[in-house]
Amino acid sequence: MYRQEDNCPIILTVSPFHHIVRTAMDINIGIPNDQRKRIADGLSRLLADTYSLFLKTHNFHWNVTGPLFNTLHTMFETQYTELFAAVDEIAERIRALGEFAPGSFASFASLSSITDAKGIPSATDMIRTLVQDNETVVRTAREVLPIAEEANDGPSVDLLNERMQIHEKTAWMLRSMLD
Repeated sequence: MYRQEDNCPIILTVSPFHHIVRTAMDINIGIPNDQRKRIADGLSRLLADTYSLFLKTHNFHWNVTGPLFNTLHTMFETQYTELFAAVDEIAERIRALGEFAPGSFASFASLSSITDAKGIPSATDMIRTLVQDNETVVRTAREVLPIAEEANDGPSVDLLNERMQIHEKTAWMLRSMLD
């Protein structure tokens, strides 16, 4: 259970008089509260970007047409499967920092830098769009990285570096299909 105003966990215990006592358990992982909040806020933006890219990639997987259908259909499936797993990892890191992870379409829409696709683009435009969107996710992760580094938050730094590496490689592979 959590106190909504400051996201502190509430521990329910029974007193010797059989009354339920609510006490807050502070998070003490060596990162001050304000830094944990700033990191979690940045990771929330990364989560929103990742989820939005997951949805778009899945949409493109379903709707791609043309001579590269099989190649792109398979490639997009690999990408959205990886993104789906990443969403969970990012959300769990936010929770480990003591904050609630955003989880609604409205919150993702307000936090994300990824825009919805208009209609069903051509296969080539799908590729271009996904290159740009993967690069957007890299930029979001790169913005959060110095905040996590300053707090000496190794797990968040590792997560951010992993996400940048994956999205840079994905953008490169997609970009190579346009040459």
